[in-house]
Order: sequence, then C-alpha cells, then structure tokens
Amino acid sequence: MKSKNIAILGGGNLGSSIAKGLVKSGLMAPQQLTITNLDLELIQHLKDEDGFNITTNNIEAVAEAEIVIIAVKPTAAKALLTQVADELKVANKVVISVISGVKIEDLEQVLGNSVPIIRAMPNTAIAIQESMTALSFNTQGLKHKQEVTEIFNQLGSTMVIPETQMPAATVLASCGIAFALRFLRAASQGGIEIGFSSKLSLEIAAQIMKGASKLIIENNSHPEPEIDKVTTPLGVTIKSLNKMEYEGFSSSLIQGVVAGYNKILETES
Repeated sequence: MKSKNIAILGGGNLGSSIAKGLVKSGLMAPQQLTITNLDLELIQHLKDEDGFNITTNNIEAVAEAEIVIIAVKPTAAKALLTQVADELKVANKVVISVISGVKIEDLEQVLGNSVPIIRAMPNTAIAIQESMTALSFNTQGLKHKQEVTEIFNQLGSTMVIPETQMPAATVLASCGIAFALRFLRAASQGGIEIGFSSKLSLEIAAQIMKGASKLIIENNSHPEPEIDKVTTPLGVTIKSLNKMEYEGFSSSLIQGVVAGYNKILETES
C-alpha cells in the first residue's frame, strides 16, 4: 500500500475523515493522497494543516492515482463519474464509492462492468480509526477484496455483506453515529439537571458510552447480562430503566432506525 496513491473525489466531512484516518493509521503518507473539491478554499486547510495534495481537477487527480474514492453527494455522482469515466477505465484503477444510495449497478452504467468497483459505507469515526465499514464488491472488485479490506481494517472494523444489505448497514453503521451521539447529548443534559457542570457531565456520559461499548466488544457479550449486573432489586438502575422504557426509549430508537431504513429504500428505488 505504501507505494500506491489514492485520490479522494469530494473533500467533505467523510472524504477528509478517510484521508486523515489513512494517515493516522500509518498506512499512507499525506503526500500519497489527493483530495478534490470544486471550491479549493473549502479544502485549503487540508493542505495547510495536514499536508494533503488538493486540487479542483478531478481528471488530473484520477490520472495520478491507483485507487479512487468517490465521496461526493448522491446528486453530484453521475456528473462526476461521467467527467472522469475515461480515466477510471484505464487498467489498474480501483474505484471505491462511499456515496449513500448509489448502487454498484448505477456506477457500472457509467463506467462499465470491467472496472473494479467497491461500495463502502463507513462512518465519520473513520478519522480516528474507529469506523464500522460495510463493503460490497462487483465481480472485478472481488479481485481486490484483500487489499480494500486491509485499507478499511486500518480505519476500524469491516464487514463484507451482500449489496442488498447496504441500506441496512447505512442506517445502522453510518447514521448510527448520530443516534449514539444524540443519546450522549441527552445523558449529559440529564447530568446537568442533577447537578454536574456541562463539561463534567459530558465527560462522564462519553466515558460511559466508551465503557459500555468495550464491555460488549472485548467480552463478546450481549447487553442484557451486562444490564443485569447493575440492576439490583428495588434499585436505582431498574427504576430509571423502567421509566425510560415507559417513555418509549427503546421503541423510539427502533422506530428511528426503521424510519431511516425506509427512507434509504425510497432513495434507492
């Protein structure tokens, strides 16, 4: 990997997070990454602060890269792909799309089926190497499965799934960051109401989330037995949990996930 160059077409939050994660992991040097945007001023800080190559020229960026990550908004995808299609069809180019709602077959309609195409759905925690990334491959892309999986393994955890499951992965693994952060914010607000400062309440709530996640991941456990460990008879925890459930805590979260999933299905249909 250290000899390859990557072009990231679209220097928004996700594109820049991927770039930063790749460098932080030690997998690549900043000089191996080129980030593009129509407005250079919006990504100037990525050059000044992080040392990445930046440009407005997508064709030039693709020409100089072996791996091309497409990270633009869905509405801009077709025009961008059409613009760089000839360069992407050159031998030894690998295309990785992180565009929500754009299927592999949509990409193949523009690029053809001879181009290795991988659909990836990470989340913004990729910037700190803690993403949960879902991967799907076309036939040519499968030849690069090990290489692409290695890239995203450096940026968190990966799972290879059928593309039919990508909408579900999008809402749970990608949008899920926002759901978790909303819980974090609500918990910290509760902490303020019972007497902690805003800063200390947020620190406590963040550490709670970190600890809870590590209990499940490192112990290969399930939430319920871990909950049982802290719910004593007539205790505070069970009183709080029952009140939350009465107010619809679990139900609202489940319904939110399902609503997001249905929205994605509408977009992809």
